[in-house]
Formats: sequence, C-alpha cells, structure tokens
Amino acid sequence: MLLQIKDIMLSLTIWSIIDIAVIAYIFYKLFMLIRHTRAEQLIKGILVLVIATWVSGLLRLYTLNWLLRNTMTVGVIALLIVFQPELRRALEFLGRGEILFGKSINEIMDRETRQLIEEVTTAVQYLAKNKVGALIVFERETGIEEAVETGISIGAKVTSQLLATVFAPNTPLHDGAVIIRDKKLSAAGCLLPLTENPNLSKELGTRHRAGLGISEVSDAIAIIVSEETGVISMARSGRLSRYLDTKSLKEILIESYRLQERKYSDLFKWRNKNGKVNG
Repeated sequence: MLLQIKDIMLSLTIWSIIDIAVIAYIFYKLFMLIRHTRAEQLIKGILVLVIATWVSGLLRLYTLNWLLRNTMTVGVIALLIVFQPELRRALEFLGRGEILFGKSINEIMDRETRQLIEEVTTAVQYLAKNKVGALIVFERETGIEEAVETGISIGAKVTSQLLATVFAPNTPLHDGAVIIRDKKLSAAGCLLPLTENPNLSKELGTRHRAGLGISEVSDAIAIIVSEETGVISMARSGRLSRYLDTKSLKEILIESYRLQERKYSDLFKWRNKNGKVNG
C-alpha cells in the first residue's frame, strides 16, 4: 500500500495538482451553491440510491440491482428538470456582463432586489389606501409554471404604476394574481390553487384563500390586499400574516430575498477576497 502511494506521489506533475485543485474547487462551490436548499436533500437521496445499488450488487440481489440501476439512468434526466431553477440562476450569474467587468454579484443583486421591493411596496401602499384588491406572488425556488400558464404573459419590468394598472377595478386582469419571476412581472390574471384549510376564517375571500393555497404547495410568497378593508396580508409556508404595514412588508421581503440570494452569491465570493472585483 505504501509503495503504491509512493508511486502515485512520484507520478504527479504540476498539471496533475492543478487539475485536482480545480475539480476540488468546483465541487466545493457546487456544495456551497446547494447548501440549505431543497437540492441538498435531493443530493442526499441520490447518495442513498447509489449506496443501495452498490450494496445490492455486492449481495447479488440481481432484481433489485437491475431496478436501481435503471432508476439511476432515468434519474439523470429527472435531475435536469428538478434542478432547472438552480441551473438557470447559476448560468445567468455567469452570463452577466457586470460580473466579468468589475462589479460583484452582491452589488448587482442588491440594487435590483431593492428596486423591485420598493416598487412593489409602493404599489401595495397605493392599492391598500384606495381599497383596491390585489394578489401578488413572488416565485422563489419552487417553480409555479402551472400557475403562470393560466394567466396572460407579460414579461415586463416591475413598476408600481404597472401593478396599479393591472389591478385597477373593472379591468380583465383585476381578479387574477400577478406572478413575479426572476424580478420580472411574468404574468397577470393567473389562477392559483385554493387552500383546503378548514380553519380559515369565513370572512376571508378568494384572494386570501388563493394566496394561502399557493404558499402551501410551493415556497412562494403571496401578498394580498383586501378589496373590502384595504388590509395588507402575506402568505408564507401555509401561514397567513394579516394587518401588515408597508414598513414591515418591506422588511419581510428584504429578509426573504437576502436569505435566498445569499445561497447563490457565495459562488462568487472568492472574487472579492482576491480583490479582483471592486476596482
């Protein structure tokens, strides 16, 4: 064993060391990217399948081994579908010109995110003051394409004026939900699944039930403005928070985006440490 290790060490060249270091760095950054996300749990599940496949082959459980090997083959395609949001975001970060030409990912995302939150809270304040009903959904890590497809595709920059126009009374899109995806107003007039919670107050209407429903089947955040009272509510993780003011609403949104974007900004922190970004 010692002789084999010695032979391996002697056969190493500077390029072999660089090759190993690059691979190790890539795996480290991939781990940092998926840490504390649903992808981390999926990776653990894949490791369990790999170990089970190896053990079944070792014990000559041929039928089980055949089933697991075929499951792994199909799983490669499934992974591309499941990890689509993470892959898209990572590629978008790499493709941003600002990253290549001198600005950190934290600066870019902070500016865009704060502008988005400012526009949304300004619109919500206006809608609540005028008792205009509204339902605004922020797509996060869990895709809600099914809901997006039920509405009218827009794909526009989010502004308070646009949101106020969409939810103006007696307009075709007034009663549906607006879905914000990747900091763009993706679609309006969307239909959402209604909550099946039997303990929900009877005084809450369809907007509240729809906002709560989408938060039960995904990690989306829904902001609801009551048409009758102008009360601002937020649905997260199947829970409804009511009687929010714009200040608390803004703080919650900032914290939610900060936690989400921190997972992806870690991928590029090494550039700041080397002093190659903030020139």
